[in-house]
Amino acid sequence: MRASRLLSLLLLLQTRGRMTGQQLAEELEVSVRTVYRDVESLSAAGVPVYADRGASGGFQLLDGYRTKLTGLTGGEAESLFFAGMPGPAAELGLGAVLAAAELKLLAALPPELRSRAGRIRERFHLDAAGWFHEADRVPWLTEIADAVWNQRRIELHYQRWGQPREVTRLVDPLGIVLKAGKWYLVASAEEKIRTYRVAKVLDARITDENFDRPPDFDLDEYWRSWAERFEASVYQGEMVVRISPRGLARLPHLVAQPIARAALATAGEPDEDGWVRVVLPTESINHARVDLLKLAEDAEVLEPPELRADLERTIVAMAELYGAPDS
Repeated sequence: MRASRLLSLLLLLQTRGRMTGQQLAEELEVSVRTVYRDVESLSAAGVPVYADRGASGGFQLLDGYRTKLTGLTGGEAESLFFAGMPGPAAELGLGAVLAAAELKLLAALPPELRSRAGRIRERFHLDAAGWFHEADRVPWLTEIADAVWNQRRIELHYQRWGQPREVTRLVDPLGIVLKAGKWYLVASAEEKIRTYRVAKVLDARITDENFDRPPDFDLDEYWRSWAERFEASVYQGEMVVRISPRGLARLPHLVAQPIARAALATAGEPDEDGWVRVVLPTESINHARVDLLKLAEDAEVLEPPELRADLERTIVAMAELYGAPDS
């Protein structure tokens, strides 16, 4: 542990130049006294580190000195896949190794490239979460990620949508997916590959049992196929709608993307008023009502008749609620 800290201290001085004892202590999460002891140890080992006293002083390396001890550990190399996602990396338990990996990479770069890398970090940021949604609470994500990497079976206590609400499953974890700020576990259970939302995991116990990954399993291919099937299973109904040009333009901002895509794909020729007939997928009458009310007077339901009648009842009730008082 101390050897790792000494290397981190050395790399900090190499990449950032002069740093105060307090700055080093904050970066390394130790006391200033520990920093002074570590600097003495580096000096005793022949590293040319010296201190400038005074208000603008601090520790720095002799000009021109560069260490070659910048090899990445396995964990740090793995974390580089998340270099643009510090939030998800921290949730997976890779925050510390990601920071160490970035420091080692910066130390290994010549000054010009190091400056360019710094500019990239200052100018680009990836925020994987969707708008207007709170992030899932995923207290078991780190344990699940560890089991995925080490191919260890997990006993999951899981909350389902259907009955029974809570179940226990022994699963072989094959991969983890981050989709619109939500974490999903892809795992094999009872000889079937299933998808579990990590936020619904109530408890996870990593067992001592290892498992063999299916040799032909491709996580990326599985996820694309599963996502397509999931969307198809959700949108099992259809509605035929007459929609204005303004409504068609607003649609992608008001409804789910599968519905907006269907509108563009099925739009017929505009009538004399510019309105078009579209066929839209829907989950249910209730979901369709909510989507169509967002469009207000820019959409008219043609089919099915029960949806048209439902909207009529809703609009009448709203008119009674908001109508002008009797004079």
